[in-house]
Amino acid sequence: MKSYLLTLWNILDPIYYNFTRLHHVADHGHKQTVFRVRLTRYKGSAVILQDGTLIHKNDLLLKIHLHNVRMIHELKHVDSEIQKALLLYHMIRDDLHCLSHYIEKHPRRYDIKAIIGITVLRKGTNRLGFEAFPLQNRYYRLFKQLTFSLIGFIANTSNRNQPVYLFMSTNRLLNHSKT
Repeated sequence: MKSYLLTLWNILDPIYYNFTRLHHVADHGHKQTVFRVRLTRYKGSAVILQDGTLIHKNDLLLKIHLHNVRMIHELKHVDSEIQKALLLYHMIRDDLHCLSHYIEKHPRRYDIKAIIGITVLRKGTNRLGFEAFPLQNRYYRLFKQLTFSLIGFIANTSNRNQPVYLFMSTNRLLNHSKT
């Protein structure tokens, strides 16, 4: 059943990609990274990041989506949950510099305050430079929980964490990628 769901997901993913206005982030060799992004206006509660960046409602952010179908394909032959987590960590870490380059070249670079994502995968996010904040709206949190449960079922992983926002200020990302 999981293979059928993954096949269906492979079919529907390009449609989802087009309707959500996502853009692939490519590396310098034009290979696609694990990131797909789009500009968004923040709709949550005000957040202060560790570097002092203040994010208010309607601030412009770059929303990151992990390319789940691609990651599931790359991780499907790895049995150990620890190995999967490490491989995923390294994929994201290695692609952050491409995300930084994407923002540096973006026409609205100076308007983008931060990057934002939503995840249940929290281990290692601090080491990558992200800060986690809870989703305040309980209906949205429940919707995301159901979505991540389906992804976990298809990916053959179990994760009982609550979904959280992950933020990283644009300044931190740009400075982080230079080190």
